[in-house]
Amino acid sequence: MAQDPEPEEVRLDASANMDMVTLFSSSTVDGEMEVNNIHFMLEAAGIPSVVVGPSVIPSLDFQVQVPRSQAAEAERVLEEARAAGPEAAMEAEAASEEGQ
Repeated sequence: MAQDPEPEEVRLDASANMDMVTLFSSSTVDGEMEVNNIHFMLEAAGIPSVVVGPSVIPSLDFQVQVPRSQAAEAERVLEEARAAGPEAAMEAEAASEEGQ
């Protein structure tokens, strides 16, 4: 319509900084849950990530992908979480609930 405003021009970042690399991949029964947990952990650490994988075809891998420019930091965050174990995750959750 004539009254509709012009759509804003979308600028895409074509730099190599936006190349996505796979940080984690799983084809196990609980793979979708694993990748979602990793995705939320990375997002909480300020690292953008994308979950890839169709839940309708369970034979395909689920993946967490991060920008290539932040892959090293994402690896570090993931290794720290693995080293701390599930007890640290439960403590962090309890601490966040106390602060609410």
